[in-house]
Amino acid sequence: MELYYAFSGIIVLAALFSYVNVRYVKLPMTIGIMVIAMLVSVGVHLFGEVIFPGLSHKLESLIGSIDFTEILMGAMLNFLLFAGALHINFSDLKQHRRAIFIYATVSVVLSAFFISLLLYYVSPYLGFAIPYPYCLLFGALISPTDPIVVMGVLKQAKVPKRLEMKITGESLFNDGVAVVLFAVVLKIATGVDDFTPSFASITKLFLIEAGGGVFLGGLLGWVASKMMHKANDYHVNVLITLAVVMGGFLIAKGSHVSSPLAMVVAGLFIGNSNKKSDNEVAKDYLGKFWEIIDEIMNAVLFLFIGFELLILKGLEDQLLLGCLAILVCLIGRALAIYIPAKTVLKRTTTYSRGSLITMVWGGVRGGVSIALVLSIPYHEAGHIKEVLVQITYIVVVFSILVQGLTVGRVAKKALRADELMPRLKRIRAARSKNKQNNHE
Repeated sequence: MELYYAFSGIIVLAALFSYVNVRYVKLPMTIGIMVIAMLVSVGVHLFGEVIFPGLSHKLESLIGSIDFTEILMGAMLNFLLFAGALHINFSDLKQHRRAIFIYATVSVVLSAFFISLLLYYVSPYLGFAIPYPYCLLFGALISPTDPIVVMGVLKQAKVPKRLEMKITGESLFNDGVAVVLFAVVLKIATGVDDFTPSFASITKLFLIEAGGGVFLGGLLGWVASKMMHKANDYHVNVLITLAVVMGGFLIAKGSHVSSPLAMVVAGLFIGNSNKKSDNEVAKDYLGKFWEIIDEIMNAVLFLFIGFELLILKGLEDQLLLGCLAILVCLIGRALAIYIPAKTVLKRTTTYSRGSLITMVWGGVRGGVSIALVLSIPYHEAGHIKEVLVQITYIVVVFSILVQGLTVGRVAKKALRADELMPRLKRIRAARSKNKQNNHE
């Protein structure tokens, strides 16, 4: 019953904050809920004991009793990824498959290494030297773009379709690579499980996690699509999709494969198969059901992120290191996007300066990074875990608030500059020619 009471309280707060945001704050729903939760957290810290004695302790106990990593990575993420993938057109995804694959794999690894190297060499100047394995651990957990946040942000940013699909596709698929990379580095950093890193062991782990997840998702999606087509009833269809997400997670966990990748593939399979159905009522009900699930889960997730401020102690002590981490993450993201775009992807796709800027700025981090950093065992990492949690939270909050709220305007200006560039070059060329003629 304790879990039920806690979840009931979270839903009540999410509903209340949603109302306040719609009436007064008027930010995008998820970001607005997070901002209000953060403001409430600060208010509780400053005035809670004076106005409502015991309130601060009760709220801290409520948030502290909830295992954020288990709830997000074990439950919510599966629902959110499935709901997001359900509405993506497979033909659009297929059109950009090469870029999505490179950015979801190579770029994640590049970003992790660039971020870890920069943090390792710069952090001592701020008075806290982080051992390189933990710098690499931070790079691994902060490199993947959060699919939950990215899809929510891009819905309202009005980014061009081709860029939206690349950023969305990357964020959907990079979790599998990031989780494997994080798991490997965590074993190296903490020395648990007597794991010996080698090309063979890492490749095996990746194939089991990522390859197994894709296979399981395809199998679940194919079976579910066949059952839904034969039943042709929206009640049954909704139940089947719920069974895919909840039962699929249990299978993935039991077989040690990536449940996020399984949910993405299953969602793509079912969503595109459902679009071909002649039963418009069933299609409409299924789409609306998962849209509501998506909105509720997002509201709860961002409420959690905002209230994490309640239980993070000493955050102000790491503000300078956190600001440095923000800069390091942006540089790492820029290099990880720019290098593939100008090398392996150059033969098939031309990326303008505005497109690259949009992809860098649109790489928003979110709850997945917080969940991963909280999963680091404290008895192995000690004080370093506290520092990593603090700077991860600072980076995520900046990413959601600043990048999330401005990516539309940044994209508009950057792409507008691309359109004006040929005209400016022609004007400069004409002026240069005129000067040359006058000189002659």
